[in-house]
Amino acid sequence: MSARILDGVPLADAIRAEVAAAVKRYAGDGRKPGLAVVIVGENPASQVYVKAKGKACEEAGMHSETVRLSERTTEAELLATVERLNRDPAIHGFLVQLPLPSHINGERVLNAIDPAKDVDGFHPVNVGRLSIGDPTALRPATPFGVQQMLIRSGIETRGAHAVIVGRSNIVGKPMASLLIQPGTGGDATVTVCHSKTRDLPAVCRSADILVVAMGKPEFVTADMVRPGATVIDVGINRVDDASQPKGYRIVGDVAYAPVAEVAGAITPVPGGVGRMTIAMLLQNTLQAFQQAAGRA
Repeated sequence: MSARILDGVPLADAIRAEVAAAVKRYAGDGRKPGLAVVIVGENPASQVYVKAKGKACEEAGMHSETVRLSERTTEAELLATVERLNRDPAIHGFLVQLPLPSHINGERVLNAIDPAKDVDGFHPVNVGRLSIGDPTALRPATPFGVQQMLIRSGIETRGAHAVIVGRSNIVGKPMASLLIQPGTGGDATVTVCHSKTRDLPAVCRSADILVVAMGKPEFVTADMVRPGATVIDVGINRVDDASQPKGYRIVGDVAYAPVAEVAGAITPVPGGVGRMTIAMLLQNTLQAFQQAAGRA
């Protein structure tokens, strides 16, 4: 048995095209959604990600702004930048790229973002709105992307047992909130696993849909997957590999090749969930713009 590959590239491209079409309609009235990204320091991975976000934003016809601050930026200076963006009418959504330097309290900074502009979906107000099924909630882009991948790939969630491995605020917890809500892409029975879960392999084998987001390279093996299950690998890890030109390779949290022989459907890494994340960030920016227009 060889699993169906859930390719994130065409799915993400379709969502980005839908967003671009909506932006074009608004542009006819002289209006344009605006997204800003704040990056502090020179983290190489963050630099690449921020560049990709800016490029995607411009391709969608949105206004894009990148605020680059030095590693020595104080917390007060960063908070002042956040407040400026909160007040800027041309910016409908923005995010502060993580991780932040150790001298800055990340929680304080994230909580200072206007929830209406919190396109990362990390503010407690949006977390609360998501948990009660409020449609105005801005949803964290990665789990939102996973949900859209399931919907657009025809994976039935209603009545399914979804097991989520990892309980982070960024993926695991909001993923559970999305899958448990009534309606399309929801109505699942959800189990959230973590480092204290007893007999994790057995719990994983009970899943119709297995979402893995724990940050451990190739942790989930074939014996942990029920035959025919859908496996969503959110992990992205760099592991040493002398046979590769760069001396490393990128892998997920799932041992892809052996698991693909057992699963009914599986996401590749790279080329799976990661491509969906930026697409959903654009969707969130459009939503924030539309909701701001409704309040104006």
